[in-house]
Amino acid sequence: MPASQEMPSTLRRSPKKAQETWAKAHDRAVESYGEGGRAHRTAFAALEHSFEKVGDRWEPKAHEGPSDSRSRSTRGRAGKSYGGVDVEGHTKEELLDMARRAGVRGRSRMTKDELGEALSRANDRATAAARRRRRPGRRR
Repeated sequence: MPASQEMPSTLRRSPKKAQETWAKAHDRAVESYGEGGRAHRTAFAALEHSFEKVGDRWEPKAHEGPSDSRSRSTRGRAGKSYGGVDVEGHTKEELLDMARRAGVRGRSRMTKDELGEALSRANDRATAAARRRRRPGRRR
């Protein structure tokens, strides 16, 4: 199935370049690995080198590179992943500012890892809320 039909909603709300990056990586991964989770993980790994998850969409990063220790790993299992939040590419102060804008409580006492996890959860909530808002025929 073409990437355009499998594209996650977070990417549909993202810049065209993010969509193209994910689609190209996904299509190549399908050629190598076949349909399924591995193709999606590969596409997201490629996306995370140039984009980071902010709320319910992907935004360009200030600098390219892996967003966390798991992205840097050759096996993909070592280290933590923060759901597209570029923890290693931001200072603690930048993460604190992002957490403030996302409404994360208790952020001033958090470490960088904890801020990354809290931002990931906040992004997941924003994505879920965006999906609920866009669902046609939703009953209240």
